[in-house]
Amino acid sequence: MLFAFSGIAKAQINTSADTPLRVIAIFAHPDDAEAKMGATAAMMAEMGHEVKFLSLTNGDAGHHEMGGGALARIRRAEAEEAGRRLGVKEYEVFDNHDAELLPELHIRMDVIRAIRDWNADVVLGLRPNDYHPDHRNAGQLVIDASYMVIVPNVAPDTEPVPNNPVFLYMQDRFTKPNPFSHDIVVGIDDYVDIKIQGLDAHTSQMYEWLPWTWGGLDEVPEDPDERVEWLRSRWMSREMSAEQRAGLEKWYDAETAAQFRYAESFEIAEYGRYPSEEEIRMIFPMLGN
Repeated sequence: MLFAFSGIAKAQINTSADTPLRVIAIFAHPDDAEAKMGATAAMMAEMGHEVKFLSLTNGDAGHHEMGGGALARIRRAEAEEAGRRLGVKEYEVFDNHDAELLPELHIRMDVIRAIRDWNADVVLGLRPNDYHPDHRNAGQLVIDASYMVIVPNVAPDTEPVPNNPVFLYMQDRFTKPNPFSHDIVVGIDDYVDIKIQGLDAHTSQMYEWLPWTWGGLDEVPEDPDERVEWLRSRWMSREMSAEQRAGLEKWYDAETAAQFRYAESFEIAEYGRYPSEEEIRMIFPMLGN
């Protein structure tokens, strides 16, 4: 089975050469999308897609020395700077508390409205199995909105989208109840520096909070240039898995695929509408032919 509701949409995603696709990534915290798809987002934006990032919380709990409104303001500013560096058209941060996100009806309605207001062709979300409850619940909220975006009597103050978007998951490393499927894999070697610049904008997270959580705060260099290199070494040191490599080889010729050291992966969700290979290549125009 592909999608339970795959027959609902009567047309493909927009195929007009002079009208960009509209892509929205929805996640739990400012910096989630940068970590999972920062390079791909930058490529999409550069190639003409209109990309929006939407964080469902304001990040006001993610620090060891500060919190509340002061931290939320810092993280909102960091998100705006990260979006500027990556070239995304809009970066919105909802004012829900960090570490308290639940898949509640009023937030689902907000997610439905956000997808409709963006007139999204493509929606990227998190899988609802993750170490962080906010990540799990952000994923659930997107899943719960995925069919409702076409239902006129749900959130009737916004127009439903004319066709159900393609829904994709951003990559994770969790294996239960099922491992991530590397359905679409994008080689990102030429955009690694942009991805790192997007992460670098999140000073409170990359150089303060996250190193504190693993006991490595004293490892962070003080010099800004050295910090960026340190960040790069932390984020880009993992070897590509055999599963990701196989996914990469599906979309590029073998010679090109073999040259990539870094990639970002996406799983096609069993919601929304299953994209054809032609549509996948329109969504990800950087893929090989």
